[in-house]
Amino acid sequence: MLFNSIDFAIFLPIVFLLYWFVANKNLRLQNFLIVAASYLFYGWWDWRFLSLILFSSLIDYFVGLGLLKQENLIKRKILLWTSIIVNLGFLGFFKYYNFFLDNFVAAFSFFGTEINANSLNIILPVGISFYTFQTLSYSVDVYKRKLEPTKDFIAFSAFVSFFPQLVAGPIERATHLLPQFYKHRTFDYSKAVDGMRQILWGLFKKIVIADNCAEYANLIFNNSSDYSGSTLFLGALFFTFQIYCDFSGYSDIAIGTSRLFGFDLMRNFNFPYFSRDIAEFWRRWHISLSTWFRDYLYIPLGGSQGGTWMKVRNTFIIFIVSGFWHGANWTFIVWGALNAIYFLPLLLAKKNRSNLDIVAQGKLFPSLKEFFLMGTTFSMTVFAWIFFRAENIEHALQYITDIFKHPGSFLMFSVFWEYHMILILISIFMIIEWIGREGQYAISRLGLNWKPTLRYSMYYAIIISIFWFGGKEQQFIYFQF
Repeated sequence: MLFNSIDFAIFLPIVFLLYWFVANKNLRLQNFLIVAASYLFYGWWDWRFLSLILFSSLIDYFVGLGLLKQENLIKRKILLWTSIIVNLGFLGFFKYYNFFLDNFVAAFSFFGTEINANSLNIILPVGISFYTFQTLSYSVDVYKRKLEPTKDFIAFSAFVSFFPQLVAGPIERATHLLPQFYKHRTFDYSKAVDGMRQILWGLFKKIVIADNCAEYANLIFNNSSDYSGSTLFLGALFFTFQIYCDFSGYSDIAIGTSRLFGFDLMRNFNFPYFSRDIAEFWRRWHISLSTWFRDYLYIPLGGSQGGTWMKVRNTFIIFIVSGFWHGANWTFIVWGALNAIYFLPLLLAKKNRSNLDIVAQGKLFPSLKEFFLMGTTFSMTVFAWIFFRAENIEHALQYITDIFKHPGSFLMFSVFWEYHMILILISIFMIIEWIGREGQYAISRLGLNWKPTLRYSMYYAIIISIFWFGGKEQQFIYFQF
């Protein structure tokens, strides 16, 4: 079920009414309703994969109970590795089986040995990369005694399958989200209104910006040999805004929907395209994933505490694994490695935490230095996204080569005029994002002090633009990851 679908527009009010008017006096019934709604939400795509979520929930639930009773270190490690192997085993099979098989065969062929091995026609379960990491964090935190294991399977199942963030995050920690299922929840009007406002902005990002950018980005990338350098440059730019508005739009809708039910999810994006260096970008982009890798991979490896070699090794490991998490393609691995190369000079020079504040805080315009740093970081990001979007490494390299093959074509005004409407929409979007960069999301504070007539006119303008510029219902891009 898509957030931007008629199905969800019907589903959400029904669940909301049942939650607050039928189950509001019984916490366990509320949690059960969330589980039922979440399984219906997920099963709308393919009910067969509900068994994966249920099995993963059962494994980690009983691992948690086992860790509660077990003090023997070896047995505790066995329980933890049971959770790790089962969860990553599912993820590895569905997402990476064919990738490893094809590369294994190719490696032997390179050395002159032919191996006959057939790929499997495997359907990737939607959101498996997200809920696998979420439930795995529970087992790790219980093992480390950061969290008391739950005995309430309904609450735990609700934590694992919570429908607003089930298929594309944010990837919640058990220490943050699970305790919220233990507490009695009362309807908070101001929180619900703020949630609706964030849902509205998320839909604008997805339908108006991301989906329109996708139309042109797909056309240009899929036929890149037919276009000039300036058009290819625009294709990379369109994909840059497509992936940001698509994914952050999903997160906004997920966080806003959660607020309607009395839950707080972690922030997943913090205006990353206003970053002044690549380290700041990664503190602001897909925050739930980057902090997950930091806490469960980077720090256990030693983080940045060791010598230069360890810092270099750990940086490449976390970025390459992050790239590989996105998909079974060498383009994602190169994208991750490229970001590691961007990041390393800052880390080695101990400047990776130089920009922790909000850019141009309290000011309308950035300084020339800030503007230059943002432009440089944004350009590096656009370049890296080409590898992320390309079909394969050869396509990415050819795409980049063709951009610079005819430098003069960058001056062709007609090319930009051809895409003038989406460029205008992107410009308006970035202005609103810049004005609202000190809030939790762009319009969280915008218009709150205006007269009601003016404020609601802004909301209606956003709604009208969603219907006016909205086209064919498109799946969220991160569903494929």
